[in-house]
Amino acid sequence: MKHIVVITGAGISAESGIQTYRGEDGLWRETDYNEVASLTGWRKDREKVLTYWNAQRRIMAAAQPNAAHYALSQLEECYLVSIITQNVDNLHERAGSSQVLHIHGELMKSRSSVNPKLVYQHGDRDINIGDKCEKGSQLRPDVVWFGEPVPLFSQAQKIVHSADIMLVVGTSLEVYPAAYLVEKRMRGVPMYIVDPNADPEAHDAVVVNEPATQGVVTLVEQLLEQA
Repeated sequence: MKHIVVITGAGISAESGIQTYRGEDGLWRETDYNEVASLTGWRKDREKVLTYWNAQRRIMAAAQPNAAHYALSQLEECYLVSIITQNVDNLHERAGSSQVLHIHGELMKSRSSVNPKLVYQHGDRDINIGDKCEKGSQLRPDVVWFGEPVPLFSQAQKIVHSADIMLVVGTSLEVYPAAYLVEKRMRGVPMYIVDPNADPEAHDAVVVNEPATQGVVTLVEQLLEQA
């Protein structure tokens, strides 16, 4: 079976009602990420950070996978599929995709604020001050904040390097790390980009300037016919 590697960004989740971070109406235009998504903010006001991410967790828990999420899961009928997502929601998994790598973490998980290896399934419950890991340290969201390393990035590079076909969905490839990852594909590997704002001239790819729920569904139908 051919290996399809899919890189997804905020655009695919936006169509499920999850606000993007960097868009024109993005979250970082409303909130200073240094206050709620950095170690500096965490050290300054843990309760404010937890309140912010608890609210985001509730929004993500209420959101539903859309047609693009379901279409990508259907690729597994004929292909080996690996999804590398920048999104911290679990919509890919809820749509049925079995191999999903979250390079920015998973909001439905919590982890120790001291030992990043102590990670727990948390679901849609709030994390409160006083909720501690088994070693006694305060729990925090299992998301990668600004200034923190991306621990799964090397794994993501290896996955990209093994791709026979690449899909990029919901990101214009103007922001690290997705922009860097696509350059790691083997020479000659075809790439498709589905994003309304993607520049057709910026990458050696077939660019579909449509929302994910339109462009991905059509592209997946074509790929299944070709399998």
